[in-house]
Amino acid sequence: MKKTLLTIATMAIIATGCQHRAGLSSGIHADNLDTSVNPVDDFYQFACGGWMQNHPLDAEHSRYGAFDVLAEENQKQLRTIIDSVSAATNEAGSIADKIATLYNMGMDSVTLQQQGAEPIKPYMNEIAALRSRDDLRKAMYRLQRMGANLFFGLFNEADYEDATMSIAWVYQSGLGMGDRDYYLKDDEASQAIRDAYTTLMTTEFALSGYDQMAGLPADKLAQMALALETRLAKAQYDKVVNRDPHKTFNRKSVAAADKMAGAIRFNEYFPAMDLPQLTQFNMAQPEYIVEVSRVLEKENVESIKAYYAWQVINMAASYLSDDFVNANFEFYGRTLSGAEQIRPRWKRVTNTVDGTLGEALGQLYVARYFPPEAKERMITLVGNLQEAFAQRIEQAVWMDQATKEKATEKLKAILVKIGYPDTWRDYSGLEIKKDSYFANVVRSNEFDHMYMVSKIDKPVDRNEWLMTPQTVNAYYNPTTNEICFPAGILQKPFFDMTADDAVNYGAIGVVIGHEMTHGFDDQGRQYDLEGNLNDWWLPSDAERFKQNAQVLVNCFNKVKVLDDPETYANGELTLGENIADNGGLHISFLAMQNAIAKGQVKSGKMDGYNAAQRFFIAYAAVWASNIRDKAALQLTTIDVHSLARNRVNVTLPHVTEFIDTWGIKEGDGMWLAPDKRVTLW
Repeated sequence: MKKTLLTIATMAIIATGCQHRAGLSSGIHADNLDTSVNPVDDFYQFACGGWMQNHPLDAEHSRYGAFDVLAEENQKQLRTIIDSVSAATNEAGSIADKIATLYNMGMDSVTLQQQGAEPIKPYMNEIAALRSRDDLRKAMYRLQRMGANLFFGLFNEADYEDATMSIAWVYQSGLGMGDRDYYLKDDEASQAIRDAYTTLMTTEFALSGYDQMAGLPADKLAQMALALETRLAKAQYDKVVNRDPHKTFNRKSVAAADKMAGAIRFNEYFPAMDLPQLTQFNMAQPEYIVEVSRVLEKENVESIKAYYAWQVINMAASYLSDDFVNANFEFYGRTLSGAEQIRPRWKRVTNTVDGTLGEALGQLYVARYFPPEAKERMITLVGNLQEAFAQRIEQAVWMDQATKEKATEKLKAILVKIGYPDTWRDYSGLEIKKDSYFANVVRSNEFDHMYMVSKIDKPVDRNEWLMTPQTVNAYYNPTTNEICFPAGILQKPFFDMTADDAVNYGAIGVVIGHEMTHGFDDQGRQYDLEGNLNDWWLPSDAERFKQNAQVLVNCFNKVKVLDDPETYANGELTLGENIADNGGLHISFLAMQNAIAKGQVKSGKMDGYNAAQRFFIAYAAVWASNIRDKAALQLTTIDVHSLARNRVNVTLPHVTEFIDTWGIKEGDGMWLAPDKRVTLW
């Protein structure tokens, strides 16, 4: 699906259109380095060791890195905006009033404590009253609309065979722990996680009062819900299979889907989801949907009800009283990721406002923190990276000319989005009331549902943004062939206006190259310049691509992440991101060399490091971080990105320019023999 760079950060642009400016700093911060370590042996420790020592993990964080610093600064900026809005006298129903009302309700701990489980009692009563399988099926429709994570998700996405049009997608979902591996692995750590999850369910079943309504002990309900989720997990595709766009695009007519999975009754499901005219959709994981139908048809009714109740409780817990919130933190924060202390309330509530009224808040964010001239300067930089990428394609010895020409055409066709959208989303139809915090979240979910289904079976709007401007991230979307860099990621350390541009090419330049490369990674390369799933490769080139990519897979599969439990990186899962890191480095380094030739970057030493050295130090500095073992295990299980240290120490040895820059030789820790290095883009 969508490709994104792991959340990293902030606001700024490279001044690439002028000659090198005198008086600039090197951009290298000596206190971030660990010069006791030889860079040829452990480059990550050399480039990031000082930062890691100066930024030890606090109780709130299970992982804390350079980009997290920026994300928190971004959150403080959003809080400043929200505080100023909340302090003003706002017209009832205005955007400012909605922002202020929602924030104030989330911050009103007294009312939240008084309400307790009351906001979810109507849903618990409804579920407890279900009797027939027909009741269960219709309840599934209603609960999905309000945001409950039942069985599968419905969303709109481009039609892979005609990317100009949207199509409805039905996609596997419904697991409270998020990933099937947590249910299926037999090791001691996984069992401990399941035990903690069962404790969470038992606690919150009792807090919600559903155990009394159902006439069953809370621990029994927890076991029933866990057993059903485990059954679903066994039928789901794993993360690697889900990366195959051919495997997950299966067009079905509604009539054919009802023959396959009759207990769901898609002919009734889609009208209930506000799609009465729908005749076809994409069933991403057909085998799983068949299993869901079997569950609705055969599974014990009380088990299904327990599962429904749990999914509603779990989606609501973060917006209820502190006993729910703290129980959730014990599992999702402490057990899964290793955090020792829950985030302050204002951070959690700010995230809710951001998720509910994202573009409305973004409009205020851009006006205050993103100068208009920055957008134009970023466009210039992207152009420089596209030029370098075209050079890299032409230099690729493993590609035939016909495929090179197709690749260049696709590169030139990439749509570039920078900073913020030209038009903003209308939130006038979203109602924010002073009844309960959770009720507003439900109304937001239903509002978003209606917005989503309104786009199905309509032309794709290529001008729509998939992230808000304040998002600390970036993405490439293969079906629209676009790259997007929100204002939130365009600041330090990715760009330093006071520094020579070698460090900027090493940071934001690599990010840009990374996102461009996603259009040509193992997934993105399967889409043509118009976003259709279409094989535009010569067979011989496709085979050489796969052979090179497999070397990266094997390389990362050998990386041990943890000793206890013994855990290795997943090279198949992280392949797309590893290809993008590899490509981003090669492309941006060439762009920097072009800039040096034009006199835009100082090639000589500054603070003891030449331009090439500053480039690689800046790249590594982006990934400076500390992480707890539990968080490392969690990310290795669920994340398509490699861990930060590996994005440096495993990725850089494949870059010959890095080897040459630092004079790395056989026997050094960072050495990789030339015939073992992978260069795709």
